[in-house]
Amino acid sequence: LSLLRESGIFLTLAQILKGNPRCAVKAAQVLSELAKNEEMKKPCIEADLILTLIPFLESTDQEMLLHAGRAIGRICYDNRDLQEELVKVGVITSLVRILTDYAESEPLVHVDLLALCNLADLDTAKEALSKTKVAEQLVKQLRRAENHERLEMVFEVLQTLAENDALKVQLVDAGVQEVLSEILLRLQGSSQAEDTCIVKAASDLIVSLLLGDGNCERMVQVGVIHQLLDLLEKHVESADVSVQHAALSALRNLAIPVVNKVQMLEERVAERIQALLRSEMPPVQFKLLGTLRMLADGQADAAEILGQDPMLLNRLVQWCDANDNSGICGERNLNSFYSAVITQMVKAIQEAHGVKYLVSMTTSEHPALQNEALNALTIASAINLESFKESQLVQSLHKLLQDVNTSPEVIYNSMSLLCSLLKSGNSNVMAVNLWLVSAQYSARI
Repeated sequence: LSLLRESGIFLTLAQILKGNPRCAVKAAQVLSELAKNEEMKKPCIEADLILTLIPFLESTDQEMLLHAGRAIGRICYDNRDLQEELVKVGVITSLVRILTDYAESEPLVHVDLLALCNLADLDTAKEALSKTKVAEQLVKQLRRAENHERLEMVFEVLQTLAENDALKVQLVDAGVQEVLSEILLRLQGSSQAEDTCIVKAASDLIVSLLLGDGNCERMVQVGVIHQLLDLLEKHVESADVSVQHAALSALRNLAIPVVNKVQMLEERVAERIQALLRSEMPPVQFKLLGTLRMLADGQADAAEILGQDPMLLNRLVQWCDANDNSGICGERNLNSFYSAVITQMVKAIQEAHGVKYLVSMTTSEHPALQNEALNALTIASAINLESFKESQLVQSLHKLLQDVNTSPEVIYNSMSLLCSLLKSGNSNVMAVNLWLVSAQYSARI
């Protein structure tokens, strides 16, 4: 290697590329082989070979395109400064042209996708790509990909480009949702590990593409929901929760637009999701509740049905009792549904012994969760106080009102709950204690 560096071969190759067209292809091939070695990259850079090679990306000779592309990619790999320089001199336009003009050349497409993988992380590259028709070409490559390696490469590029809002819109306009639906449908019956990875990648991409109601609605219209549900049902017993996690994330985001909620409920999505209730995996439990909550949000009829489902409520109570993952306690809580329901649900939650978990949620470290729990308890207090007696509610309210760090909104909701409880007409010890808490807080302020 030291002999090569000292021989001046890199300057010689640069001269051949610039002044000897008949030997240029071979010179590019030699460079692409030399650049495989990490120690050869620096001499290539010092000989200014990157700028010498870039014009050859406009060649119509496929062999030259292949070797020049490989050489540039290997020399610039993991070198952010050089990659930024490539974008500045317009390499993005060349890459998209190659992908367009030689879409059926497997070697060229492979080199092109590798280059896009390396550059797509750059904001400047995303900006440049948003001004091209790369979305159309990548969707075409996704559709025609026949092996796992090619699918994984295309997904890697798409996932990175989906971080850019303009490119998200372009990908949806190019019909990526239809191709994703086809892939999910094609692979849903497979148990091969490679297929599972592709399914997860497709689900993750769906989540990334959901920008605004328009994209969400288009995803639902092409039937993506049914493929996701089929996947969930197939993987419900799997120890690898990645597919379930990705599919539920996609479903939750698809349920954000009101028009999608209505369609998903009509298609019995909530019932099919509940088949996952038997899962013992906290990440799946978290996503399951998030999805059901999103479906029920603003949909009173759906909330009422979910809120009176004994299997669902009993499962929720079991999850609330588990302390293995504090990060998901907020979603686990019964209040995930409580804020959206009507009177009939209160009795169902009380029968499931769930009120104590709402009470415990009032002392959460997150004010938003505290407020939700207090509002839910205020609703319940106007209906039935029996389940409050053993719930430590008085102690929780006392703690909230005595804590100088309690937010104004939480104090306001705590006082609203106190007023509701004191107006209930219940004259037992709890009422007396509540009056004392109220009096102590009044004295404090």
